[in-house]
Amino acid sequence: MELVRPKRGRWIAGVCAGLGDRFGISAGIIRLLFIVSCLLPGPQFLIYIALWVVVPNAAKR
Repeated sequence: MELVRPKRGRWIAGVCAGLGDRFGISAGIIRLLFIVSCLLPGPQFLIYIALWVVVPNAAKR
């Protein structure tokens, strides 16, 4: 399964939902991990924005 941003289950850009689908993890867990990681220093927001730009939208089916 490839990494794409799904049309359903999005909150902001669909990055967390896409990562959850790709790795077989709930999107809610990915979102929670992202929020917790924001408490630590690092480039979390830059990585999120980069994935938003790089990861394509899922094709309409």
